[in-house]
Amino acid sequence: MQRVNRVNQMAPKAPSLLFLTMEVLKTELLREDDLVPVICQMPLELFDILLTHLPPLGLQKLKREMPFDYWNDYGSTYDCSGNEKKRGRMWKFNTAWKILFKKRWPQIVHHTEPNDWEQMYWEAHLQSCLDEAAEVAVLPSFDGFIGDIKISGALLKHIGYEEQMNHSTCEYSMLYHHCQQFGCYTRSLRLQNVLCVDETCQLLKNSVLQSLIIVWVRSKRQVNSLSKLISQNLETLTSLEFRHCKLCAFFVHSICRALYDTSLGTHRIRHFSITASSLNENSIISHESSLSSVTLKLISFLSTGRSLHSLKFSDSHLDQFFGRLLFRDLVEASCGLSILDLSGNNLTGWLSKINRGSPSDSLFPLQAKTLQSLRFLNLRGNNLRKVDAEDLRYALLIMPNLESLDISDNPIEDDGIRSLISYFNQVSEKSHPLAKLNLENCDLSCDGVIALLDMLSKLRKPLNSLSIADNVLGSQVASALAKFLDTSIQVLNIGGIGLGSSGFRALEAGIQGELKLVNIDISKNRGGLETAKFLSKLMSCASELVEVNAGYNLMPSESLSIICSTLKVSKGHLQRVDLMGNNWDHQPAHVHMVAEFQHKGQPIVILPSPGAADVPYDGDP
Repeated sequence: MQRVNRVNQMAPKAPSLLFLTMEVLKTELLREDDLVPVICQMPLELFDILLTHLPPLGLQKLKREMPFDYWNDYGSTYDCSGNEKKRGRMWKFNTAWKILFKKRWPQIVHHTEPNDWEQMYWEAHLQSCLDEAAEVAVLPSFDGFIGDIKISGALLKHIGYEEQMNHSTCEYSMLYHHCQQFGCYTRSLRLQNVLCVDETCQLLKNSVLQSLIIVWVRSKRQVNSLSKLISQNLETLTSLEFRHCKLCAFFVHSICRALYDTSLGTHRIRHFSITASSLNENSIISHESSLSSVTLKLISFLSTGRSLHSLKFSDSHLDQFFGRLLFRDLVEASCGLSILDLSGNNLTGWLSKINRGSPSDSLFPLQAKTLQSLRFLNLRGNNLRKVDAEDLRYALLIMPNLESLDISDNPIEDDGIRSLISYFNQVSEKSHPLAKLNLENCDLSCDGVIALLDMLSKLRKPLNSLSIADNVLGSQVASALAKFLDTSIQVLNIGGIGLGSSGFRALEAGIQGELKLVNIDISKNRGGLETAKFLSKLMSCASELVEVNAGYNLMPSESLSIICSTLKVSKGHLQRVDLMGNNWDHQPAHVHMVAEFQHKGQPIVILPSPGAADVPYDGDP
């Protein structure tokens, strides 16, 4: 009898009749053309269950062929073909599409909830098809049409293609069919260079592109085809990004010509980005007068766009002459630029000609419309020195609405930060003071940072976010940090500043009242057990704390019991405590200790990976 019971327990549970019925309907819906009216007669409860069983092709077919009378009259919407549909049940379909999307691409995170998950699904599916086709087209042996490239069985299975059907004869196995069927859903695409051909323009003739990312385009033939695709979507395209491209004179002139809208007398681009690309065929520009036609044309063209919102030139070997010309043209332009990213270039001396005298003598007018609207400025990794920080101080005065400034990875040293302190003081009195400041790896010392923190602690409206990570400051900075924590700072990164055990001890002693912290990074500080004691005090005093990074702090295993004890009595909103890289063995007892702490089914405490204890963080250069 016991053996029978064990066998019964091990036997798989038989599927219910309801489940089997739904599976049959799912299969037949893809094969039969007259089943939709029958499905529409189903009770609403069963109809809703069926939606959760259908693959993408089935869900699309049911929605497309459902008679108009079966859509409750709560307003109208339109499908991909422009046909009007009632949307009484639309939200249920949208939920079903969301589930399918999350199941297939769980790694994709949307910062805002999409309104149309069906559109998002088919757009992402077509992107997967194009990426797969690019892998075939790039092979030297490929000699055929892009549209005739066969889509893999794995991708076809995702959308509900039945494996027993013949792949070689079914049109669903060809890229051209996917472009015909799902191109109308496409708003954003990423195209590899091998797909920048005239045939692609034909394949995507039904698309309504709003955003386009171009990768590795170098040849004139590719540029010509890309220009045709841009012209094809001229009225809708507002975001354009180039990655790893070689923007020669022909490239730039062709793209600018394609983007130009004669009815507007300018272009419609709102977001323009060039990343890890070459802007010039020549070697090094040695003087401002030597700037190539590529640079002059591109800067002039972009700055005339009245809709330009964000501009990015990142990791593209740009120098001070490019930066100076760009800055001058943006000051004089009429667009309302909000985001400017010039990170990863070499802009040493780019603001050296700015006039530091009276406003009337200034090289740049103080009432410049464009820089009045600028809110985010990223100058990370540009080899800026202390004299550049002094020049930047004056340039920042014509950016009165600046909210975020990133000058990390620039060796401005203490003299540079002291030049900027008076600016920070001045803008704090304005209605829109600076909210976010990044100063990571700027060769700052304890003295310079203490002066900065002292000033920031006294501001009428303190910062929301500050990063001084990866500067060698030592434990002496702890007292100033503790005082700064008492402001309304919400995000603080002090990783890799050399606090050590004594620094964490001083920080713990300095915390007196309730803190406003939401996110803090204290990683790579070699604090040992004192790190856990500080964390315990911090979690007790910061009820709004959501995320902590305490990795690579040489914490012993007994630190875990201190942290878990605090978590048990904490009434905060913690979602993640990262303890990666600390030196204790990965043991089942540790996993069991933290298992109860979860947020939405995910562990809050992130333990060191197996073997991580043997590789402690090395902060030495």
